[in-house]
Amino acid sequence: MIIVAGYLTVAEADRATYLDNCAAVMTDARAAHGCLEFSLSANLLDSSRIVVHERWESREAVESFRGSGPSGDQASATLAASVTEYAVTGSRILI
Repeated sequence: MIIVAGYLTVAEADRATYLDNCAAVMTDARAAHGCLEFSLSANLLDSSRIVVHERWESREAVESFRGSGPSGDQASATLAASVTEYAVTGSRILI
């Protein structure tokens, strides 16, 4: 399993529009083969932060979906980013 997690920082005034513009990408990702979860959401404590959380069955699934990255508008609206890919070798269900 692959987990992609982190955050993006955008101007506070741009966050809602940025997230609205990501709805189609989220829909496509969730329909992609091997996608277990794909979520971009507003951080409740930081009005300029967008939380990134993805879970994929394999690296191949991630790479098959990934493509060339964010659109030009999204890239220019992103002020900072910290997103990391993790290869998971085990898990434990908590709930």
